[in-house]
Amino acid sequence: MREALWAELLKVRRSRLPWITALAFTLAALVCGMFMFILADPARARALGLLGDKAQLSGASADWPGYLALLAQAGAVGGGGVYGLIAIWLFGREFSDHTATNLLVLPTSRTAIVAAKFAVAAVWALLLALLLAGLGLLIGALLGLPTWSAPAAATGLGRILAAAGLAALTTTPLALAASIGRGYLAAVGALFGLVFCAQVIAALGYGAYFPWSVPGLFAGIAGPDQHPPGPLGLLLVTVTGATGAVTTAIWWNRADHTR
Repeated sequence: MREALWAELLKVRRSRLPWITALAFTLAALVCGMFMFILADPARARALGLLGDKAQLSGASADWPGYLALLAQAGAVGGGGVYGLIAIWLFGREFSDHTATNLLVLPTSRTAIVAAKFAVAAVWALLLALLLAGLGLLIGALLGLPTWSAPAAATGLGRILAAAGLAALTTTPLALAASIGRGYLAAVGALFGLVFCAQVIAALGYGAYFPWSVPGLFAGIAGPDQHPPGPLGLLLVTVTGATGAVTTAIWWNRADHTR
């Protein structure tokens, strides 16, 4: 496991993808801050025209609880796509770079290789969520948002991290898709399909029973009047994450017998 982790971290360190994902989360924090900047002054929002209308449609309030809730939604919905790309890259690159065959003949256990990839993906997701939360606190302080309190901030930051964790769990099946598809294409198609289905099913009111809709609903993207997903929805996300990880490990252990 130690050797597998070292190899995966070396691949990540030599890639540009960590910087690209960090830039994506930085932009998410800046966009959320821009919404707060507009919402803090209705006259300014009206002067900005369409941009002001879009900001009003976000349903956020120009205070700390509203801002942290908006950050959680950005981390759950937009972050889910980024986490999916991370999982696809970690597994799909072995086939695109033609290194998968080399991995299969190493003395390192294939289960350890898969576990190392998922461990790197989990830490990567956590660091991105912390980056979003840290930038959010900095931008909120610069904007001088009202109603700051330590309990509310702790609750908001906890929601950001929890929503990010739920979103990351739903990406393990994409690792399996990248493995079976032997590259990026099939898995990216699956990612787009899941994102589309998550939006449609949530709009129909059944998002609490579709794992890929649960992180956004948990973050409050449906609005304050909607109830968050219950224990069943959270259980479905957990089962999806565990099933995706286990089946990916099984596939890699049987990769010699697949075509």
